[in-house]
Amino acid sequence: MKHSTDRILTTHVGSLIRPQDLQDFLRLKQGGKPYDEQGFQACLTKSVAEVVKRQADAGIDVVSDGEFGKSISWAQYALTRLSGFERRPIADDKANPFKRGADRTKFAEFYAELDAKEAPSTVTEAICTGPITYTGNDELLRDIANFKAALKNVNVEEAFLPVAAPSSVIPDRKNEYYKNDEELQLAIADAMRTEYKTIIDAGFLVQLDDARSAVTFDRMVPPASFADYKKWLEKQIEIMNHALEGLPRERVRYHICWGSWPGPHTSDVALKDIVDVVLKANVGAFVIEGANPRHEHEWKVWKDVKLGDGQVLIPGVISHATNVVEHPELVAERIVRLANIVGRENVIGGTDCGFAQGPFYRRVHPSIEWAKLEALAEGARIASRELWGKAAA
Repeated sequence: MKHSTDRILTTHVGSLIRPQDLQDFLRLKQGGKPYDEQGFQACLTKSVAEVVKRQADAGIDVVSDGEFGKSISWAQYALTRLSGFERRPIADDKANPFKRGADRTKFAEFYAELDAKEAPSTVTEAICTGPITYTGNDELLRDIANFKAALKNVNVEEAFLPVAAPSSVIPDRKNEYYKNDEELQLAIADAMRTEYKTIIDAGFLVQLDDARSAVTFDRMVPPASFADYKKWLEKQIEIMNHALEGLPRERVRYHICWGSWPGPHTSDVALKDIVDVVLKANVGAFVIEGANPRHEHEWKVWKDVKLGDGQVLIPGVISHATNVVEHPELVAERIVRLANIVGRENVIGGTDCGFAQGPFYRRVHPSIEWAKLEALAEGARIASRELWGKAAA
């Protein structure tokens, strides 16, 4: 994994807004309707090539494939790549796990209005009814091939593919097969290791997305205690490390955030209260939300904790959740204050979260997505001039 050795590098969390023609194919595919398979594959290949070039043109150094190959959300996509699960309709909307949490309880009127405009994308629940194995090799290898082809036409520093961390794979799943939930989670970790290793062996960085690690606090406390939650989080990091055992940590990025939804987030767990556990992850980089107004102040946490040898911090210096485009000088300010703490070579400018949580859900307008990434690149250039001097411009 490259460091910012002579200038601040830039990247993002991975998921980008899908173009309309690709969405049209995915709607047919998700809906079980007839579609042109050859046309879909051609559209996907073209879309990946275009989005990779667009990232490079915007000034992004470490790019992704936009997650364009995933036909469901960033976490639910695993349903197409793992055996052992079946989907059933959520019979009682009030029991929908995606409508649960302390923030939703406190701001019930706000969330009722939000849901009326944008209902939760998941309307089925996933039930584990058999042994879990990895069955998504064909889909994964297709994504790798499309990404490699796209990278031949651009000049970037590195490339990564985002995937779900074990605790975020098919969140709110139910277990009807394994003895207990830990046994189920270990089976998921063992299966997903195939995906992680295949991506690394293909020459890419792998990014493990894990919104569930922080969001669970909002779902669990109360009635459970913070101690209960922290014990749960420690187990999730332990299971993730199990999945990564033997893989080169310098090829792994770990992304945590507090959920991408545009809510108040007043019940988010504080980074200072979990950073000691998060830093136990055996990874080369931590991609952590840090630009939104609920968490921006947490840059101060890094005054009191230390990255491990060779590890990189990729803070969110651009928000995914507002159509306001950050000023490049603000981006530079966010970068510089962290670089002065953890070392300029150990910081890569990033985004808080993905600009799209699946094929059809986005947080900003597509034109603003690119304006934000351009602001990120310009802010990194300003920060580089301040940190290295005029020669780094």
